[in-house]
Amino acid sequence: MAQLPDIAAITVVRDEATMLPRWVKHYSEQCGGPDRLLVVDDNSTDGSTEGLPCPVIRLPEKDHAEWAVTRLRMVNALATALLQTFDAVLFADADEFLVADPDKYRDLRELVADRPEAKALGAMGLNVVHRVGVEPPLDPDRPVLRQRRAAKFIPKMCKPSIKRGTGHWAAGSHGLRMPYEIDRDLYLFHLKFADRDHLAATAAHRQGLTEEEGRGEGANWRLGDELVDMLDTLAAP
Repeated sequence: MAQLPDIAAITVVRDEATMLPRWVKHYSEQCGGPDRLLVVDDNSTDGSTEGLPCPVIRLPEKDHAEWAVTRLRMVNALATALLQTFDAVLFADADEFLVADPDKYRDLRELVADRPEAKALGAMGLNVVHRVGVEPPLDPDRPVLRQRRAAKFIPKMCKPSIKRGTGHWAAGSHGLRMPYEIDRDLYLFHLKFADRDHLAATAAHRQGLTEEEGRGEGANWRLGDELVDMLDTLAAP
């Protein structure tokens, strides 16, 4: 077998003690080891970025009136730098898990190797949904898809998550300033709605940070209970 491409994975986190261990484990397996991962820590206070097996960049405490824009500019700059030594780079939030069709590929590297002409790949986005009252809370020691049976196709989550070119991500990483197509063999499992208790706690925490610091304005950090209501609507029979 030809040498597989080197893929770097980036995420930016703030207090992701539940999701981040899953993210590190998943992308270590998909990209060939934790040394391929880069976690950017936006002032976490829950200890979630301590002792990770991958590199961590810790951001200084600063006020960012336009944090969503600043965050994406930073990610784009890191991605451009990583592409000097890696064949491809992916960006995924701590609750976003890219998976190549397991009937065809062992990991993301094999998929990217099978698309030598593609400068960027978009994924088919699925919101994994917790059916409250039918399914228990997620067990962190078990695979998510063995615990959740429902998912909803979300066009907005069909993100251009993997790229070889230097075109910048845009629109909160939902867009890309270069051509790409949605790959039928690439899935993005979004776990924001996969556990109601975790969603409620995270939404309340982020809403509080938005009120205290002004971060997250213009994004769903400010929504709070509205996100829980959204899950209840998604999971309704």
